[in-house]
Amino acid sequence: MKPTTRTHIHTATLLGPWVIVLCVFWIYPLLYALVLSFSKYQTLTNSMQLVGFDNYVQALKSEEFWNALKNTSIFTIGTVPVTTAIAVALAVVVQRMTPRVSAVFRASYFLPSVTSLVVIALVFTNLYSRDGYVNALCSMMGIAHPENGWLLNQGTALPAIMAMDIWISAGYYMVLFMAGLEAIPKDLYENAELSGATRWQQFVKITLPLLRPTLLFVIVINSIKSFQIFVEVYVMTKGGPLGATSTLVYEVYHQAFEQSDSMGYASAIAYLMFVILVAVSVIQMKLIGEKA
Repeated sequence: MKPTTRTHIHTATLLGPWVIVLCVFWIYPLLYALVLSFSKYQTLTNSMQLVGFDNYVQALKSEEFWNALKNTSIFTIGTVPVTTAIAVALAVVVQRMTPRVSAVFRASYFLPSVTSLVVIALVFTNLYSRDGYVNALCSMMGIAHPENGWLLNQGTALPAIMAMDIWISAGYYMVLFMAGLEAIPKDLYENAELSGATRWQQFVKITLPLLRPTLLFVIVINSIKSFQIFVEVYVMTKGGPLGATSTLVYEVYHQAFEQSDSMGYASAIAYLMFVILVAVSVIQMKLIGEKA
């Protein structure tokens, strides 16, 4: 049966508010930022002068941009594999528990991911401080630690934020992997067990191959999230000490709102990050998606 005019009107009425929000708060800012990236925008006078690719050239020649890209890459490479491995392990362990016990553990591990990032960042800032619990614990165990605190040391500031991010994210991705595990037919495990396969062999030969679609999804969205890290850096270190934790999104914020007349330059950095994210996502889908 062909859709009637009334059906079209009903569909347009339902989709209208969403389309308006999409255009006003997503498409228009994206296009406007693209125009800004090719211009020098004067914030005070609200004037714009097209400068071509000057902002992109300036970014590619900037030490601050490459430092932010390096820190962002280290953060992503250091957190995504570890978070994914922990999430898979937690999902497998929790799935084998009884339903009542499993529900308790799921809620416990998932709680950090729905708690305010600002609150968690403030708590961990105190934990990592000079007189914080982490230093006190290290002193009790005789482990060397930064005397002035983990966030005031160039060598430990970024790893400290990375450890916090892993703790926050593992429970969320565990829930996604548990959904993927539920979709795997139980008959496969029963047949494998009758054939004498160990738990590890079942995990390697059955679980991991059938979990590849979920694995691809988690790795891609976690990589995108890691590239966009900002709140933790802004609250805990402001990009310091000496740029040791400055990331791409924080550099965009710094240039756009803390430097005068750098909105166009900040937009150029944002679009460079967009290109990098697209390239990384395509590579990940090629490497993992072909086997999924």
